[in-house]
Amino acid sequence: MACHPFPSPRERGGVRLFFIFMPHSLRHNLTSAYLDAARRLSPRQKRRRIVAYVESYDDVAFWRTLLSEFETDECYFQVMLPSQDSLSKGKKTVLLNTLNADELGSSLIACVDSDYDFLMQGATAQSRRINGNPFVLQTYAYAIENYLCYAESLHEVCVQSTLNDRQLLNFPEFMLRYSHVAYPLFLWNIWFYRHHDNTTFPMYEFNRCTCLQDVSLTHPYRCLEDMSRRVDAKLAELHARFPQDVEQVTALGEELEPLGLTPDTTYLYIQGHHLMDGVVMKLLNPVCTQLRREREKEIRRLAVHDEQLRNELTGYENSLAAVQLMLRKNDGYKGLFLYQWMREDVRRLLAMKG
Repeated sequence: MACHPFPSPRERGGVRLFFIFMPHSLRHNLTSAYLDAARRLSPRQKRRRIVAYVESYDDVAFWRTLLSEFETDECYFQVMLPSQDSLSKGKKTVLLNTLNADELGSSLIACVDSDYDFLMQGATAQSRRINGNPFVLQTYAYAIENYLCYAESLHEVCVQSTLNDRQLLNFPEFMLRYSHVAYPLFLWNIWFYRHHDNTTFPMYEFNRCTCLQDVSLTHPYRCLEDMSRRVDAKLAELHARFPQDVEQVTALGEELEPLGLTPDTTYLYIQGHHLMDGVVMKLLNPVCTQLRREREKEIRRLAVHDEQLRNELTGYENSLAAVQLMLRKNDGYKGLFLYQWMREDVRRLLAMKG
């Protein structure tokens, strides 16, 4: 298992307590204390059930993958949405304002995307509610999509989609370069959000500057040159408008480094949907198209007659899978240091007495 270069955030102390709230329909019946009491009244039930609330259906598989590693003969997890009488989703459905902090505990936990809340480090009310609470598991990366787009796993996604193992693009090297280009502009985006300003340089404008356009496999890094021009233009504008903040934005980078954000890792902290749709899929689509064409060309070259050609092509086409589906099913992120942080959080949670 790959080692991570950063200590887990919870190992650095500074725990902040805050209040957790869940939908009214569950508030008065399903709490950690309720589940603990029910377990004590059911001596025949040998395994302790730990309910894990997640934000949406798409999150169930991800958190199930993590939590199932820690199931034993003594305990198991049940991953579910927090509302049983509506289709409400999202972090606000799991975490809302209340004065009641008794609902989460060793038998009832919340699992949420960090979004920017981890990097905010208490600068907002929601960040204060999430960071440091041992019964709230967070992704540390912006969202689950950032894990699915882990650079070291993208070649395997292409192989699963095309059944062709030829490497057309060095994904880790590409995402490293991408992160270096995006990093200085990302610091400005975080800077404004930390100061409760989401209009001067909003996330959608950062995304516009850092999306990929006209990806060419012949010259794959040319699209990064185009992106770099857009980033540099925006940086020049921000430096001209806010010269008094330039040094503080640079200092912010040093402050965020212990949280795992460096010029090498920026893509893990930007908006997950933007990363998936505006960056990674822009790479995977042409790569997989080319790999499929190569495999079909090989079949045509090796077929000895028309019937064999038709059978082989049909068999190959039936074995293919959409690259976006394979990306959604990707679980090659387990060596990522942020995933190790989440594992450590689960271990600490289970070590607490319920």
